[in-house]
Amino acid sequence: MKENIGLVGIGLAGTALAENLLAAGFGVVGFDIDASRRAHLDELGGRAVAGPAEVADASGRVFLSLMTTDIVEQVVEGTGGLLAGQAAPKCIIDTTTGDPDRTAALAERVARRSVAYLDATISGSSQQIRDREALFMVGGPKDAFDACADLFEAVTEKAAHLGPSGSGSKAKLASNLILGLNRLALAEGLVFAEALGLELEPFLELLKRSAAYSVAMDVKGPKMLSGDFTPQARIAQHHKDVSIILDYAERAGLELSLSTAHLALLAAAIEAGDGELDNSAVIRQIRRRATGRPE
Repeated sequence: MKENIGLVGIGLAGTALAENLLAAGFGVVGFDIDASRRAHLDELGGRAVAGPAEVADASGRVFLSLMTTDIVEQVVEGTGGLLAGQAAPKCIIDTTTGDPDRTAALAERVARRSVAYLDATISGSSQQIRDREALFMVGGPKDAFDACADLFEAVTEKAAHLGPSGSGSKAKLASNLILGLNRLALAEGLVFAEALGLELEPFLELLKRSAAYSVAMDVKGPKMLSGDFTPQARIAQHHKDVSIILDYAERAGLELSLSTAHLALLAAAIEAGDGELDNSAVIRQIRRRATGRPE
C-alpha cells in the first residue's frame, strides 16, 4: 500500500474521493462528525479516527471536503484541528466551495507553519468524481500542486493549476454560476416542453444533438425525467454557493439578475422541503411555480 492520505469530510464528494484514493492503492485515514460516515469509510477499507488532529498525525497530505469556510477554518485551526496534531500536515488540499478571500487568508496563515494549502475546488457531481470525470480547479503554490500530482491523478483525469491561493475558489464560483443556470434552463425547458405535449425522453435526446446542448443534459436530464432525486449534489449546497456568488457580485458592484432569481427559486425549494434532494430537483420547484400545484 502507498502512503496514508487524510480526509476530513466523508459526505457525497468525500466518499467518492476516498473510493478513488483507495482504488489507487493509497490508505485513507478520515474523520467526519457523522458516525455513520466514519463507519462507511471503515467498510470501504479506510480507517476512521476520532478527529482532525488524529488525521494529521496519520497522514502528511490531507483532503478537505466540507460545506463552508467556517467549518474549514475550525477543522484546520480550531481545537483538535489539523494544526493541533503532533505533526502538522505537509499539504492541505481543500475541495470546499468557500469564500475565496478567507481561503487565501487561511493559506497565508498556515504557510507560516510550513504547510502548503491548495484550494482545489471541483466542477462535477459526486458521481463524476467517482468516475474520475470531475475537473479540479486549483489555486495555491505551483510546487505544492506539482508535488500532489500523484493524488490528482488518483482522483481525476482533469486538474488545472490556475494561480495563487483563492484562484480555485474564484473559478468554482464563476463556473457554478454558469452550471447552475444551465441546469435551471434545462429544467424550465423540460417543463415547457411537457406543457406543449412533447414526450420528454425523445425531446431530451433531441436537445443533446442541438445547439442548446449542455453537459447538464447528460448528468441531470435523466434524473429530472425519472424523478430520482437521490443526491449527488444537494439543492441546499448550491443555495450556499449562489449566496456566496451574489455576495462577491455585490462587492464588485455587479447586478446578477439571473443569479438573484436563481437564489430565490432555490430558497423556495428548500422551504418546500427539497433542500436535501439532488440539485436536479429544481424542476419540482419550477413545476410548482408554473402550475400552481404542489409536486
